[in-house]
Amino acid sequence: MHCSQAVSQQATILGPQTNISPGCEQCSVLSHGSLTKHHRVIALKTPHSHISCLAVHNNLLYAASNNIINVFNLSNYTHVESFNEDPSSGSVKSIAFNDTKIFTAHQDSKIRVWQIAQSKRHHLVSTLPTVKDRLYRSLLPRNYVNVRRHKKRLWIEHWDAVSGLVVNERLMYSVSWDKSFKIWNVSDHRCLESVKAHEDAVNAIAVSDSGVVYTASADGCIRVWERDDNARRHTLVSTLEKHNSTVNALALNSDGRVLFSGGSDRSILVWEKKNGAESMVFVEALWGHTGAILCLINVDDLFASGSSDRTVRIWQRGKDSGYHCMTVMEGHEKPVKSLVAVPMGVSNGVLSVCSGSLDGEMRIWEVLGSDVGDGSSDKISFGSCYDLVGK
Repeated sequence: MHCSQAVSQQATILGPQTNISPGCEQCSVLSHGSLTKHHRVIALKTPHSHISCLAVHNNLLYAASNNIINVFNLSNYTHVESFNEDPSSGSVKSIAFNDTKIFTAHQDSKIRVWQIAQSKRHHLVSTLPTVKDRLYRSLLPRNYVNVRRHKKRLWIEHWDAVSGLVVNERLMYSVSWDKSFKIWNVSDHRCLESVKAHEDAVNAIAVSDSGVVYTASADGCIRVWERDDNARRHTLVSTLEKHNSTVNALALNSDGRVLFSGGSDRSILVWEKKNGAESMVFVEALWGHTGAILCLINVDDLFASGSSDRTVRIWQRGKDSGYHCMTVMEGHEKPVKSLVAVPMGVSNGVLSVCSGSLDGEMRIWEVLGSDVGDGSSDKISFGSCYDLVGK
């Protein structure tokens, strides 16, 4: 399904000091007949390095720029703190949370664990795998695996960039360019399992509430894994093959019955468990982006996509048909690398999404309309855009 081009919402580029520019309003009509209104209320901007990933926790926005993680207060959009000053860790690929712990995935193949101290600042408490776990495992030769020719590593270690993290209750799942995914105990930080998942780098992971694991890879496949309680490990249950190139992003809907996947072939594929079936089947391909799909998020009955074409698109399922692109939000000058829903998610007809780009900008978009969140696709209008300033 194709999405027609919408009128752009272009933010004014301001000087190095924080500035406020007045809003403007534009309208356009998409191919399925819905009226889309774009209104910019405020723009705040200063230049800084590119954004590699975003996350939200306890009304704080975490934004990674290379190795630095900037923290913003979403109540007033002010910069609170920056942490991880160690450049040797490489760029931050993913951020996840469990209660008071913050987990960060890094280019140097490590996962770092942080906590907020009484001083309200983040401090490093552990690096995974832990020294204790490595020492314990190193005693037995069987704990070493071949990773390259004439090179061995402990099976608990990632040996290439950690590209994604997901926390699901007491477990954390990590995926890596080393073609594997691993499962960790979030309380004691032990690695519980490692799975050789793909024939090429693993770029994304999604985990349902029931524990079904979906991994997406540069080999063009999405693989589905479930835990075999008898074997006490995860086993492959199906492979989803429809993309014609690298799969970069995954997102599950709230009940885990619909999976969205985005690839470098510019398509977003929709997979669904239908008629009580337990396996995902291909439903439709969504087209409209003119560049690779780099990120996806699902919020209520909507989902958003970010692309190397520098746009963010909002999609919604129609009453009697498949998903439609409801609006196209433009203004970033480089690829949109990360998306995250921000409080209030979908509330009072407002969907709030933050986008992070390789141009160094973070923008908070508000999609307004009485139909948002009720399953209707008749009308959605774009509201506000806030540009945030990082270190």
